[in-house]
Amino acid sequence: MSRSFGGRSSVITEAVAPWSDIARLLRGGEAGTLVPVVIPKHQRRLGWIAALWLGLLAVLSGVMFTLDDSGVLAALAYASGVLFLLVGLLWWWRTSIVEIEQGTHGVLTRYGAVAGTLDPGRHYLWHPWSRVAFVVDVATEIPYSAPVMACPTRENVPLRSIEFFMKLRITDAVLFVRTIGAGNFDLVLSSAVQDAIRQRARLVQTERAYDLRGSDVADMQELLNRQLSRYGVRITGCNIPDVQLPAQYQQHLATRERVAKESAAYEQEWGLTRKRRIDQLQMDIERAKKVRDARIVEVKAALNKAREQVAQLLEKQETDAQRVRFEIETRGRSGLIAAENEAKAQRRLAQAYRDNRAVLQYELALRRLEVGAELAGQAPQPVVIRTDGGSDNGALATLIAAQLLPRSISSTESHGSTA
Repeated sequence: MSRSFGGRSSVITEAVAPWSDIARLLRGGEAGTLVPVVIPKHQRRLGWIAALWLGLLAVLSGVMFTLDDSGVLAALAYASGVLFLLVGLLWWWRTSIVEIEQGTHGVLTRYGAVAGTLDPGRHYLWHPWSRVAFVVDVATEIPYSAPVMACPTRENVPLRSIEFFMKLRITDAVLFVRTIGAGNFDLVLSSAVQDAIRQRARLVQTERAYDLRGSDVADMQELLNRQLSRYGVRITGCNIPDVQLPAQYQQHLATRERVAKESAAYEQEWGLTRKRRIDQLQMDIERAKKVRDARIVEVKAALNKAREQVAQLLEKQETDAQRVRFEIETRGRSGLIAAENEAKAQRRLAQAYRDNRAVLQYELALRRLEVGAELAGQAPQPVVIRTDGGSDNGALATLIAAQLLPRSISSTESHGSTA
């Protein structure tokens, strides 16, 4: 609804208009201004009261003429009275109709005091001194533009202008018209925006003033909402669309932008060169991977071939080992059979030896008996020498026997040898 005309600040005001122009003013404004509040020109005259009084007077006159037996005058009085009463009632009914536009609220007053609000639609105001004092747009978001001139930065350098744009909506029609009104609200809103923008600009360096474009202004919106909530107004959105610097800083920033563009072009060129190098390296890597894969395939083939050869060699060795094992087992089995036969022969021989030994032992025992008998026949015979009881004679006899015994033994051995 509000527009910024050539960088000028939007103006919020109220207008006085008939009911037929209220919708046009609320939707489009008038002469570059914003009109959220319209004061209707009331056509509610009190002539219907006069018509009612005339009707009552005519009826009373008819009653008097009836009492005076004036039938024609009484009929005329009654007819005019009824006519005046009908005209007054129709006039009262027609002037009591009020139609509130969609998206607006009507502020109802009675005897000059605010009595409430009227929602959109048709209403009937039967009270003679009830009227709609204001029609307030509470549904449309009002775009408001407020450029701030000569706004100083942190270095106290005045910026040429800072364009501030916001959208606001009236949330409480009664509070808005009762506390401030549209004309005064424009001054309060303009000063609040000026103060908020100047506080934000004081925090920014001049060289970084363009950073205000599209920056986050949620804190400013919260601050303005706290200030304007007492008037029944809420800001639904705001931003900083444009910032204009002084001429010298614009030249400085133009130089910086040129240098930045050259740097960006150099970085882009370097990025392209680096990308080409990276692509070349990736191609070399892919080529090396292919060569490696081919070599891996060759190695796998050679490995498979070697495994086959090893498997064949192992199979051959296993066959040879099995053949040698069979030969060894055959040879061992033959040796085992020979050894068993030899053992059987040895057992039989041992049995024979045992049998021969028993015979030999018998023969030996027999021979021993023969030798013992022969030795017993050749054994010396005992000589018994009897002596008397005297000691001297006994000793003499023992001495003589000792001298004679060797001789008798030698003679006996000589006889034996002769035999």
